[in-house]
Amino acid sequence: MLVTVQGFGSIWETRRRAGNPATPGAYYNTTGMFVNGRYRPRWRIGGKIRFNAVGGFTADNPRRSLNRVFECKEPEQVGDGWTQILVQRKLSAPDRPDFHLFLVTHESMGRIDIQASGWKTDSVQMIAMSEHDGRQESLLLMPAYSWVRGELGTFYAEPVAKRRWFAELRLARGK
Repeated sequence: MLVTVQGFGSIWETRRRAGNPATPGAYYNTTGMFVNGRYRPRWRIGGKIRFNAVGGFTADNPRRSLNRVFECKEPEQVGDGWTQILVQRKLSAPDRPDFHLFLVTHESMGRIDIQASGWKTDSVQMIAMSEHDGRQESLLLMPAYSWVRGELGTFYAEPVAKRRWFAELRLARGK
């Protein structure tokens, strides 16, 4: 599946290669909340995005991977039931993705009530959500034109016409 990375969660971790601890093997990104002076996972829904040390990901400057299209494996359940997406490689040229990976927060969308029916279209996949003291941070896989509802309204993943690999979350207009 092809995914454009539109945002990252607040927490990064590095795993070293077995047998060669000086060499990074993989980088993981997930959601977290600022608690007691640092970002900590406060998963309500657990999940991580895995980038191997090879494949076009720039670990010393992850922002260089934003708005780039990556070939990824389908999300899978691992460990104690949390979700992982393995990012395999960055495409050499942009292409229309199957999904966009968005970071959404309580500031940008309002609180998302995942217990409510109809909080998202069926095609939206919540990869990770951290929550603490009414604050939220979520990583969502969203195909073009899908939507998610927060306290501030319904937001659509709207592709940008001149950049077919890129999308923005847009607030639906009221009636």
